[in-house]
Amino acid sequence: MQTGTQAALTLVGRAPVPVAAIEPGGTGPVVAERQVTQLFGRERELAVLSELFEDLGGHGGALVITGEVGIGKSALLSEARRRAEQLGMSVLSTSGAPFEAQMPFAGLQRLLWPVMQEVSGLPEPQRAALSVALGVSGGPTPDTFLVALAALNVVADRAGEAPLLLVVENVRWLDAATRDVLAFMARRVETEPIVFLLAVRDGYATFLDDAGLRELRLETLDDASAKALLDAGAPRLDSELRRRVLNEAGGNPLALVELPRALDSKERGGLSTTAPLPLTPRLERAFAGRVSELPAATRSLLLVAALDEGAGLNEILAAASLVEHRTVTVDDLAPAEAAGLVSVNSERLMHPLVRAAISSTAAVSVRQAAHQALAETCAADPERSVWHRAAELTGPDEEVAADLTAAAERALRQGAPAWAAAALERAAQLTELASSRGHLLVRAAEIEFELGRSDLARRHVAEAKALELGQEDRTQLTFMLDASDQDSWSSADGLAALAELASEMTTANGPAPALKSLLTVALGCWWGNPTQETRDLVVAAVESLPVAEDDPARLAVLAWADPVKQGAFVIDRIAQLRPDATGDPVALHLLGAAASAVWAFDLALGFLTSSVDGLRAQGRFGLLAQALVAQSWAAIHLAKETLALSAADEAARLARETGQSGWALAADLAIAVLAGERGDSGIADALADRAEKELLPIGPHAMLSLVQFARGRDAIAQQRYSIGFEHLRRILDPRDIAYHPFVGAWALADLVEAAACSGNIDKARLYLEQLESLAAATSGPFLRATLSYARPLLSPDDKAEELYQAALSADLSDWPCYRGRLLLNYGRWLRHQGRVADSRAPLRAAWENLDALAFGGLAEAARQELRASGETSMPRTPDERDRLTPQELHIAQLAARGLSNREIGRRLYLSHRTIGSHLYRLFPKLGISSRSELAGVLSTAVPDELG
Repeated sequence: MQTGTQAALTLVGRAPVPVAAIEPGGTGPVVAERQVTQLFGRERELAVLSELFEDLGGHGGALVITGEVGIGKSALLSEARRRAEQLGMSVLSTSGAPFEAQMPFAGLQRLLWPVMQEVSGLPEPQRAALSVALGVSGGPTPDTFLVALAALNVVADRAGEAPLLLVVENVRWLDAATRDVLAFMARRVETEPIVFLLAVRDGYATFLDDAGLRELRLETLDDASAKALLDAGAPRLDSELRRRVLNEAGGNPLALVELPRALDSKERGGLSTTAPLPLTPRLERAFAGRVSELPAATRSLLLVAALDEGAGLNEILAAASLVEHRTVTVDDLAPAEAAGLVSVNSERLMHPLVRAAISSTAAVSVRQAAHQALAETCAADPERSVWHRAAELTGPDEEVAADLTAAAERALRQGAPAWAAAALERAAQLTELASSRGHLLVRAAEIEFELGRSDLARRHVAEAKALELGQEDRTQLTFMLDASDQDSWSSADGLAALAELASEMTTANGPAPALKSLLTVALGCWWGNPTQETRDLVVAAVESLPVAEDDPARLAVLAWADPVKQGAFVIDRIAQLRPDATGDPVALHLLGAAASAVWAFDLALGFLTSSVDGLRAQGRFGLLAQALVAQSWAAIHLAKETLALSAADEAARLARETGQSGWALAADLAIAVLAGERGDSGIADALADRAEKELLPIGPHAMLSLVQFARGRDAIAQQRYSIGFEHLRRILDPRDIAYHPFVGAWALADLVEAAACSGNIDKARLYLEQLESLAAATSGPFLRATLSYARPLLSPDDKAEELYQAALSADLSDWPCYRGRLLLNYGRWLRHQGRVADSRAPLRAAWENLDALAFGGLAEAARQELRASGETSMPRTPDERDRLTPQELHIAQLAARGLSNREIGRRLYLSHRTIGSHLYRLFPKLGISSRSELAGVLSTAVPDELG
């Protein structure tokens, strides 16, 4: 959709007042007599700007400028533009607009239009996605994060030629797609010669609230600065009015400028000392009063521009001509320009109140005529046109409702769910058919839930519930309400009813709706603790659907609904399939997740790795974050520490960027487990504590089991068995808020060891029996391996060696952690039996195994045991991997495999320049000077771990 960003005109404020000292919004000179370009009282803020520009030689940065309306945010941005131009920097800017808030990528188009030529140099997937997003070509629906990566590379390439300033105003009115792209970019400019400034008005929640960006808050001016600003702009105010203006303005720069300008000479002469001044809440009225004095053609021009900020100059003139029934020209703008309301070839309204005043004070009939004219003028842009057609209506219109619905479906295909939801809501308002209205509201609510706008979605739901709904809509409504509950996935409440509803959803569209719904119900079964009857119901429901036995979604439902009873079947089926990176990454993700659910981590990892590659290639970043979490946990169980750390680190980043806080916590807890195994207990504790702090207010929550698992594994790695036992036992205690039997299965072997080593022998035997029963039921290789590890720990001395030898003779190649720990326990047992010489070989092998895995605490335990046996060994020295952050290690390994900076950037959603900067910084850490040396210095890393 075109947004008219090539316009030569947008409404701005211009007046002979200190423009650079206020936030735009003036209405023309009345009292003010001077043109001043000085910023008053902003020394601290200017110093921050100076720091940003001075640091461009080393790095860039993003800064969010916040403050109340009229506080001077735009003024500071104007000063930043001036400084950037003096330094020879390029400047790109954009601004949100109310109408464009529902038009996908409108703000991004405004930002990137001057550098569109850079798009041709992008890799094909990025070039295609960005071209479609900006409306210059057609194609499949672009994923927002792929567009974001492309946009980042465009600005990074431009910054490579000359440092770059990016300026974003009116953030709250940016369309959702642009907001996502800008948040992505803002987090990644620190290594580029880019200064990124965003202005946010107080009182509006924005996508920047949780972005972790540096903030600069503008406060009201101090008394001296306020007086200086007022005197500079209105030096001839009498002392009483001056006192009152200073008092009422309260240090707000806009009020200090606009209050005097709203008073003409008559008002000043006859104004009672007790009469109220038109203060900031009345500034809108003051602006509207100025507009009413203008000629009719000028007012029409202003109203048309106010109703569609994205309109270009030609569109504004054409629409105004339709309203006036005569040709309106640029000359008709002259009165508005003289009044300080507009400026040809300038940026925008000086203040949102100007635009709001023009629109809100226009008569309904006049506003309708302007919308109708705009609808005709932009007929080539169906979405903008139908939006204006709908805006002009005050009653039902089935044709417009149908066109809005069709436009919403197109928007969904183009990756613009926010615009689609708004269009569906308006369509519901315009139809008289109760069933149609209900269907549209249900559809809008579904999209709003996906967007995280639960309050708005529930409002739609409440309206829909009072209307006549078809059975499918009513079923969908019920299911959607439960699924939208942020804690319902951790609760068994209502799962049986949802399973029954899901099984009834097979319609003319086939089994897909029911299968999709059952996936959600089954996942609730895995994370929650429903009755066996409920699990059986979900299994029966999916088995009744006409889908193949090895359908990935079907296998996932079976695995999640009842991993114990269905585990053997799921493992058998998945073992017959092969991970195929060219296949459907969603199906591969389901297969990997299903295998993980039944503890077949060796099977899961291949499918998850292929899924990650496919999702990454398609730019499906929300689902990619989930797949990376699953990949990291599978890699943990397989002791692929490098892969687990890089996947978890990336997952945590992506999950937070895509608003998936639960998945981010799961990634953090994976990092906590890895830290504990390395011997970094402080990091492990801090991550577990932070996750627990977020989860405890919710009450009993399945993810608390991961907190206890991380703490327990850390304690065992440090041989603090009593502490480890106390943490891990909670996972298998049905009375505990951390109870989760399936996560508990991960810890059963650890519990056997911790219980046995802390004197809880009876408990150790109970956990061993549970492990034996579970391994027999599922035949899962992980459970069999951990059972082999646990059995010798409780056997009498006359049978222990036989069990140790049997376990060591089994194939534990997929479970090197347990092999290393088994060797340690065997060597320790031999030494305690007085067979010191015999203990050295297994203890030496244990130390080498655990040291190679970088299991710090366990490797040190093996070294001490070996030393006690009379054989010396050197303490582990940190290798190359220990000197790098997880992200640096990931980049280094990819570079060592021969990937170019652009290829690495595409995988990690960073610009190729950022990749180059990371490599530049990590070379000295590794003691090398060139890319060709990476493979040799990183030879200690497991080569196949990256997938």
